Amino acid sequence: MTRRLYYEDAYLKEFMAQVEECRPTDGGYLIFLDATAFYPEGGGQPCDLGTLETVSGEEGGAPETKDGKISQAVRVLDVQETDGRVAHFTDGPLLQKTAVRGRIDWQRRLTHMREHSGEHILSGIICKTYGYSNIGFHMGREFVTVDFSGLLTQEQIGAAQRLANEKVLEDVEIKAEYPGAESLSQLEYRSKKEISGPVRIVTIPGADCCACCGTHVKRTGEIGPIRVIGSEHYKNGIRLNVLIGEKALADYAQKSESAAKISALLSAKPDQTAEAVEKLLEAMNALKMEYGALRFRLLEEKADSVPKGQKSCVLFEQGLSVTDARRLADRLQEKVEFSAVFCGSDEEGYRYVILSRKGDIAAFGRAFNEALGGRGGGKAPMIQGSVTALRREIEAYLEKMGI
Repeated sequence: MTRRLYYEDAYLKEFMAQVEECRPTDGGYLIFLDATAFYPEGGGQPCDLGTLETVSGEEGGAPETKDGKISQAVRVLDVQETDGRVAHFTDGPLLQKTAVRGRIDWQRRLTHMREHSGEHILSGIICKTYGYSNIGFHMGREFVTVDFSGLLTQEQIGAAQRLANEKVLEDVEIKAEYPGAESLSQLEYRSKKEISGPVRIVTIPGADCCACCGTHVKRTGEIGPIRVIGSEHYKNGIRLNVLIGEKALADYAQKSESAAKISALLSAKPDQTAEAVEKLLEAMNALKMEYGALRFRLLEEKADSVPKGQKSCVLFEQGLSVTDARRLADRLQEKVEFSAVFCGSDEEGYRYVILSRKGDIAAFGRAFNEALGGRGGGKAPMIQGSVTALRREIEAYLEKMGI
């Protein structure tokens, strides 16, 4: 069994230990120590990373070398629990019975501690307030995800977030301890699964009491802001995406910078940007209506310019929407037997709308697409689709067909 120093002191950044075993594995080595401060992945919390350094001349029983300095260092790339022992996956070997100094990536650990403690506060409050259990928890690179057994409204999520941040500001002590069997039997605590043997209970007064194997900060004031940035239905409940600590602060800073830029672009005070955007949208909608009217007038003029009684009319345009192309082809149909509108360019391809008052237009469309690499179809009197052929190829095909 490995002595787990992270339970004795979650703030331990360096430690001394002895190598009990080192064996090669795929892509590296598995090293087992008699004691470790490296937290193994588990309970939704990622593992610690860092280094193990062979040291001589230090307390811990390492044989001395001539210079009494570090003789070897390996990187800890992963940490997992196996058969009651903590396995350190490293990029190099260490000799058995060698004394080593472990150094964990402290900023990574501290971030995980803050996130884990913050998740406990939010989950405990949601459980106590709405009766939903935490059924899943994961600390991702960008944010923490927490899954609950029931659905929450945006108002309920906002209320839980507010209460969680109030608990952070209270700066209460976070306790992690192993109650005796009798005390444990009388304790109401959250747990995602049945646990046998000693149960480690993490308590945040007024917020949570939960069985947990992870590392935590000492006081809630160390956590920092807790912010829910998104939610989605998950199974029969809800999944919350949460930013905690420095990630929440970074998000606040980024959004504050964006708000300042928007404020400057709108020539409005930061607290008046929403009103300014509403006015901008109103102006844009008015311009869209004006543009639509002008567009319609232009299409009418194009159609009016085609002499009545003409057998066919084929137009190549740019910037038309499918609706505009259909409208133009339909308007032309009032004057000619066969009308076709192609919108696009040789580089991007063309979208087409074709109408005909005579003949089998569906059969024409199939032959047209097969000859020119097109896609689409329809039924009398209209077909529509897209084609990758060049304009001169399209014109040549239509001329060949007597159009």
